[in-house]
Amino acid sequence: MKPAQEKYIPFVPLKRPRRAWPDRELKVPPIWCSVDLRDGNQALIDPMNVEEKLELFHTLVDIGVKEIEVGFPSASETEYEFIRTLIEGGHIPDDVTIQVLVQAREHLIRKTFEAIDGAKHVIFHFYNSTSTLQRKVVFHTDVAGVKQIAVDAARLIRTLSQPALDAGMDLRYEYSPESFMGTEMDAAVEICQAVIEALHATPERKVILNLPTTVENCMPNYFADEIEYFIEALPSRDCAVISLHPHNDRGEGVATAELGQLAGAERVEATLFGNGERTGNVDMVTLALNLYTQGVDPKLDFSDINRIRDVYERVTKMKIGERQPYVGELVFTAFSGSHQDAINKGSRYMQESGSEYWEVPYLPIDPADVGRQYEPIIRINSQSGKGGAAFVMQHNFGFDLPKNMHPEFGHIVQLETDRVGKELPAQRVYELFREEYIDADSPYQLVRHSFAEFTDEDGHSHVTFAGTLRHKETVFQVNGSGNGPIDAFFNAIHGQKMDRFTFVDYKEHAIKQGSDSQAVSYIHLKDQAGKDWFGVGISHNINLAPLKGILSAINRAVRHGE
Repeated sequence: MKPAQEKYIPFVPLKRPRRAWPDRELKVPPIWCSVDLRDGNQALIDPMNVEEKLELFHTLVDIGVKEIEVGFPSASETEYEFIRTLIEGGHIPDDVTIQVLVQAREHLIRKTFEAIDGAKHVIFHFYNSTSTLQRKVVFHTDVAGVKQIAVDAARLIRTLSQPALDAGMDLRYEYSPESFMGTEMDAAVEICQAVIEALHATPERKVILNLPTTVENCMPNYFADEIEYFIEALPSRDCAVISLHPHNDRGEGVATAELGQLAGAERVEATLFGNGERTGNVDMVTLALNLYTQGVDPKLDFSDINRIRDVYERVTKMKIGERQPYVGELVFTAFSGSHQDAINKGSRYMQESGSEYWEVPYLPIDPADVGRQYEPIIRINSQSGKGGAAFVMQHNFGFDLPKNMHPEFGHIVQLETDRVGKELPAQRVYELFREEYIDADSPYQLVRHSFAEFTDEDGHSHVTFAGTLRHKETVFQVNGSGNGPIDAFFNAIHGQKMDRFTFVDYKEHAIKQGSDSQAVSYIHLKDQAGKDWFGVGISHNINLAPLKGILSAINRAVRHGE
């Protein structure tokens, strides 16, 4: 690469000795305008057809977007016909405003007025480029020249608007000094003020001044300085709605939009998932859900984000990345062991505390709020720790493993991930659990058994166990007594070559609800060498499940010893 200073001209920031925007907070959402059907559409390899655009339009309406830029009707017949289809087909709800875009050129402006005939609520959006670079290399003119282009277009639009206004159309105006970020701020103020005056805007009938980051060429804080300066310097600020249209060339579109709002912008033009030319537009979903995680209602509904993603991918033929915030396949997934453990503990804390607020580490938003599922939150690979496998067993299959058992089962799962060299699906984790614990039915098996119980005059329970065990080909009888079924069984097998184990602990719970529920028992034994062994037993009989668990632990010890 050539030395940067020999090829690129750095952005020169404004000198702002006093800034107000860094101390502000975002408390309300912006006015949202979707440009998916125009800016997003023109960025596609194969632009959407009318049917696809209609589906996306209705999806945007369902989300709650009230201003939708539906096309560039003077650019192609498809764009023109789509707008006519929307209007003549009655597809536009009364509370939704369509927006149309046009260059500041007379014949294109006239064509655009034809396209919106009969619509109820319209934003007429016109633009011309004003940046230093565009003036120098494209238009070969000065500030006065580009200002005149804008003013002439504004005057023509106001004249041509009169028939539509007389017919009852709610028609508003929007002007974009394209490449605003690269325009001298005093020049941008001069041009926009001239447009406000040419359109006869008033505080009651404001013009939208859309200040585009057409090509992102500075850091977001510099852009915020520009917006704050522009707003302070604009003489007719009370006659304008300040709007943003950030692109993502530096990968900072979201930050640019957020800081621009802190600086005073009231409106944002964005696309679902950031589709747009080059690196894309600012991502409406990310912006909105960022607000949501800070306790601010974005006034948009992303509760079924999977459906929105499916529509988007189908009509645009674009694919959403696995790490795309809030919607990507892996964004609610933890592979790291420490992350898995923290998520597990956070979920348990939420259940136990009854907290009204979302307090789960590593998950800034509850996946359920956007229609995502808990099952894929933790996935298992060679980087996963002891808590990850236990989390999968609990949230996918209902097995709440004792904490002391987590390291042992986690190690079993990790050995398998090392063996296969890739991620394990949840079903494979369950299969390992079943193979290792539930199916550990040899060399010892319980053939048949019975319990007898009585309570003495002091209220103490006494249980007697009688049963038949099989060890390989040998069948033998055992008997024992204790203060409960587990104690009686453990005493019965004592002295049958199984007396090298001591009982440490057990845990039991149901894994189904209702009359068909099963009990699962987790048994913790310790052998003579001090090594821990865990066993798992499942049965519809609550007394039988722990017996199976004890034999599971002993069988595992024998098997591993062999």
